[in-house]
Amino acid sequence: MSVMMARGLRMAAGLAMAALVPAPAWAAGVPGAELSLAWGIPFVGILLSIALMPLLAGHLWHHHYGKIAALWAALFLLPFAAVFGAGAAWYQFAHVMVLEYVPFIALLLALYTAGGGVLLKGSLVGTPTVNTALLAIGTILASMMGTTGAAMLLIRPVLRANAFRTRKTHTFVFFIFLVANIGGSLTPVGDPPLYLGFLRGVSFFWPTTHLFAEFATCVVILLAVYWVLDTLAWNREKPVPPVVAKEAVGLEGWLNVWLVLAIVGVVIGMGYVKLGSMNVLGQVMEVERVVGILLFLAITAISVAFTSPALREANGFAWGAILEVAKLFAAIFVCMAPVLAILQAGSQGAAAGLVALTSTPDGAPIPWVYFWMTGVLSSFLDNAPTYIVFFELAGGDPLTLMGQKALTLAAISCGAVFMGANSYIGNAPNFMVKAIVEENGVRMPSFFAYCGWAVVFLVPLFVLITLIFFRGA
Repeated sequence: MSVMMARGLRMAAGLAMAALVPAPAWAAGVPGAELSLAWGIPFVGILLSIALMPLLAGHLWHHHYGKIAALWAALFLLPFAAVFGAGAAWYQFAHVMVLEYVPFIALLLALYTAGGGVLLKGSLVGTPTVNTALLAIGTILASMMGTTGAAMLLIRPVLRANAFRTRKTHTFVFFIFLVANIGGSLTPVGDPPLYLGFLRGVSFFWPTTHLFAEFATCVVILLAVYWVLDTLAWNREKPVPPVVAKEAVGLEGWLNVWLVLAIVGVVIGMGYVKLGSMNVLGQVMEVERVVGILLFLAITAISVAFTSPALREANGFAWGAILEVAKLFAAIFVCMAPVLAILQAGSQGAAAGLVALTSTPDGAPIPWVYFWMTGVLSSFLDNAPTYIVFFELAGGDPLTLMGQKALTLAAISCGAVFMGANSYIGNAPNFMVKAIVEENGVRMPSFFAYCGWAVVFLVPLFVLITLIFFRGA
């Protein structure tokens, strides 16, 4: 086990153990209605740092991005403590870390480690047809093993298949669009927003039956567009495929395949098994979620201990991507907390004007507004808590939302899952894929350049989805 990984595992285990230590009742959080939009400045600051510093101060960013991210978190927490008290600041920090960040990073770490221990062998050559097939397979797998699991399983085979090509950036951009986002829209396992809906009472197969048409429309169009783009790039480049011995496609690292399935089982189990609640650093946390975190850490440790270094080396596996995600998203979660609180305050908060747009004067929800508002905010806030904000704004009753308000719930679900693809930070796998691709020497678009790809290829598609599916009341 590498020193870096051992340190990371100890840190993750330490966070989990610290979360289990009983704590006194700290001051409650500050209601979003009491917060002005100025509290969102640190969140804007960290977004701009991620977007601009790699371009303007690349050396500084790559060596100190963790410290810069921590600075933005401090620039929220310290003024917050000065204005509302240290107890309120601690409560806010503990709430984010215990209920949101630790479960998030524990699941991500387990999927990253186990998925990176599965080696897809075979003489794959990155022709337009093969690449399109790989994207299609990853898109289907995303709803069965999660967008993170599918992305970690397939990103390295796609990198190897296209190693001989020069024009290949578009392949990894569409990989993020499809495998890391839209592919996860059919089950609660697929993407965190749908899983949070499942925990709140939405039926397991409701997304499968109610989002399939939107999913299929997006996937068919994007795969067709990708095939055309990749064919044009192939014809322009005229690459010479490497001469390789014929090898049947197969898998190595079957232990990790079973570990990925175990992770999926734990995720589903946390939705069905109810073990009560406990106090964790002043936060009320379900016991089953604590058990889930410990199981994710155990699965990670098993994968590290029993996967051969030779297999991980053959897979091009490295720990840098997950460490980058862990550091940056810790600060992102902290800095976006006041923004989400303001949104949750609804008509009583500083974003009341935005909230008012979601309903007609008589109070009826407007599905297309829910789709775009959930989607645009999911592009830059984490899409899971954004889903919950609009789920609650639409009434919060799962039976009503699955019934007479089914179109509104479908709009919220599609907005959160689909538009998480609009930026690198909309969904955690996006950033992981970017980091892994860059670790392998392939240049990815900058933050704003990637958003430009989304504007060109995704936004027109989402307009079409709106016109076909979400115009009704």
